[in-house]
Amino acid sequence: MYASSQRNEKRVSELPEGTRAHRADAKRFEHLRCAVLTVSDSRTLETDESGPSIGTALTSAGHEVVDLALLPNEEPRVRALVRGWLAREDLDVIIVTGGTGLSSRDRTIEALTPLFDKAIPGFGELFRMLGYQEQVGTAAILSRAAAGSARGKLVVSLPGSRAAVDLALQRILLPELAHLLREIRR
Repeated sequence: MYASSQRNEKRVSELPEGTRAHRADAKRFEHLRCAVLTVSDSRTLETDESGPSIGTALTSAGHEVVDLALLPNEEPRVRALVRGWLAREDLDVIIVTGGTGLSSRDRTIEALTPLFDKAIPGFGELFRMLGYQEQVGTAAILSRAAAGSARGKLVVSLPGSRAAVDLALQRILLPELAHLLREIRR
């Protein structure tokens, strides 16, 4: 466990009673079914580190990875795959890694945000703040990481770097997945 995760756990015990009650109720979402998509023009299933890292972190936390895919930076294909995953009954969470930067080929955000029922701006804000503080300094502004709810599922878009994926999972997503799903499904 990261030292920062230990700090996060300490803060949980100091949360207001209402927030602690929400988290207690969220226990029913402790085993989530997830899909992971890597978006990249240069990686293959054999050379991708971020997608498998997400899968390992999720399964280590007691969740199940139901589907794992890799697609090139092609907005229509990314949107079509995620739209198909959103129609599935056996999925709760969709995590996409890659294609969140500023280059002309980075189109993941444009593919996903039209599918959101509600955006979760706090995720991107917190992710960039942590990236600034712990990893890349002011270069954190280059990330367009985002999250939202769609058809009763959580959809998260992360940068393609392994360090960014690990930061998002350990510091934000794994501690909050059950709580997020509880709120999305209320």
